[in-house]
Amino acid sequence: MTDVPPTEHADPESANPLPSKPAIKPTVKPTMNMLLRDPIMLLAFGFGSGLSPKAPGTAGSFLALLFMPVLALLPVWGYLLMLALAIGAGILICDYADSRLDGHDHSGIVWDEFAGLWLTLACVPASWTWWLFGFVIFRCFDILKPWPISVIDRKISGGVGVMLDDLLAGLGAWIVVMIVIMMVG
Repeated sequence: MTDVPPTEHADPESANPLPSKPAIKPTVKPTMNMLLRDPIMLLAFGFGSGLSPKAPGTAGSFLALLFMPVLALLPVWGYLLMLALAIGAGILICDYADSRLDGHDHSGIVWDEFAGLWLTLACVPASWTWWLFGFVIFRCFDILKPWPISVIDRKISGGVGVMLDDLLAGLGAWIVVMIVIMMVG
């Protein structure tokens, strides 16, 4: 009988030269205490809104909506700069959180909903009527994930993947909102 040298994938504890099963990430159930100890996770979970047991994406989007009275005070260039920063930071924030949690695009990560909704509401008249309309249209796009959003959601991972499907939902919703504004206005 010949000894088979262990490979980098073989289980060194056994005589079996077959690769061992890859380690499975343990299921992580985030808590508010965990988020408070990690500011990046707190942002990823939308200041805790992503912990909602039902519809965390809607809860995160609703919290993002509550920022609009302050964001509406910015000039257009300031709003667009804030949006660019939220998107850029969001890729890093979501990548950080996604790498620490099991599965792709954990439902509690809602920073992408913040950025997606803020994209939807860019240059929308500053009124609760338009903001709520944009909120509903954004949630429809985000939940239904029409093509190509559904493909992006399945195919691209990491922070870019987490953010990109919601940014496309935000862009689609923005187009619908702008068309309605032009028709009504």
